[in-house]
Amino acid sequence: MIGVLVFPDFQLLDAAGPISVFEIAGRFAGAASSIRVLAEVPGPVRSSSGVELLARGLRSAGAISTLIVAGGEGVRVAARSAKALAFVRASAKRGVRIASVCSGAYIMAEAGLLDGRRATTHWQRTRHFLSAYPKVKLEPDRIFVRDGDIWSSAGISAGIDLALALVAEDFGEEIARQTARQLVLYHRRSGGQSQFSSLLELKAPTGRFGPLLSWAREHLDASLTVEHLAERAGMSSRHFTRAFIAETGTTPSKAVERLRIEVARQQVQSSGEAIERVAEVTGFRDPERMRRAFIRAFGQPPQSLRRAARAG
Repeated sequence: MIGVLVFPDFQLLDAAGPISVFEIAGRFAGAASSIRVLAEVPGPVRSSSGVELLARGLRSAGAISTLIVAGGEGVRVAARSAKALAFVRASAKRGVRIASVCSGAYIMAEAGLLDGRRATTHWQRTRHFLSAYPKVKLEPDRIFVRDGDIWSSAGISAGIDLALALVAEDFGEEIARQTARQLVLYHRRSGGQSQFSSLLELKAPTGRFGPLLSWAREHLDASLTVEHLAERAGMSSRHFTRAFIAETGTTPSKAVERLRIEVARQQVQSSGEAIERVAEVTGFRDPERMRRAFIRAFGQPPQSLRRAARAG
């Protein structure tokens, strides 16, 4: 049985996305779909869009095996609710698999479930989350993260990716693939959430590290290690990495890779230069390394992007 925890001003898709995934997966698996929407106060719960879901009280959770915690505008108030936090803690103690969508990670963190664990949340909340919960091993560029029976996902639609992964664990990869096809979704979305975030539109970076990233973009063939970048920024490597993540929502190494990927993609699609030469001038050095980076970011290798660009 799946429980979905909501609260006033929750994000509707945080709840509706996973609910739809489990509904359809249940059909393909031939299992009765049992999903309960739960809230501290039973009855209609208004989302931030104004649309309401009818929720049962926390005592009606019954024998849920998975609890999905929604996020949304009202999460900060919900994360201060002693009753909600006690319910989440008690569920984890009983061995229930706990998953958060987007800023629902705040509720899990306040409940103490993320201390010392790997987790993620929406990229826009990275800076605040890092300062508020320093014991959490935040991985800001992941679509979703699993650490034992504790799962967390990035912003809003990433809850669907997380739900598909939960379905794969419960019913197998084939059911997850069928569910994704039915929903017209990727079974496994490639890349991290930085590819969807405006903070990493690095062609014209702004903010504290804008000049550094502009310089890096012009020197992609250099050894752009964390130590090298930290030295140029006049900071220790450790302090630089933490400050960079807080500012941009990703690690320095992933930001450099993203810069290299973007420049390499442009050259692959708009020029006839050999793939090996593109890899060299953009700092990948090894064409195979560039190929793997392209697959992570775009879901296909450089040759496929070139063929598609020429066909277009």
